[in-house]
Amino acid sequence: MEINGVAHIFVTAGDFERSKAFYMQLLPFLGLKEVMNAAGVYYCVGGRTGFAVRAPTPEHAGERFVQNRVGLHHVCFRARERDEVDEVHDFLVKIGATVVHPPQDDGYAPGYYSVLFEDPDGVRLEVNH
Repeated sequence: MEINGVAHIFVTAGDFERSKAFYMQLLPFLGLKEVMNAAGVYYCVGGRTGFAVRAPTPEHAGERFVQNRVGLHHVCFRARERDEVDEVHDFLVKIGATVVHPPQDDGYAPGYYSVLFEDPDGVRLEVNH
């Protein structure tokens, strides 16, 4: 067997409306198309990838993501061209996103080039080439 990619990723936001507003800008910029915008869920699909943000249960409303706690560490989207990483960075600056590091060469693999940033709840996101 060989899987055919990741069907979807859901992140739960502490502040759903704020995160939804962020992802409504980011995901279409990355080429993902909106397929669901309902009460408590915003979901887009593109590039063989599905990504959604959902509202928390009431007892977790207002909480923030903690990167090194058990569970999700970060989500990385793959760009087709190196210049697209720079385009994403420019877009992130334009919308006032928290950029952890601007585009840089990393030693993870030959030619690895990435930008690292956070959503409004502190979920780490990356775009690499």
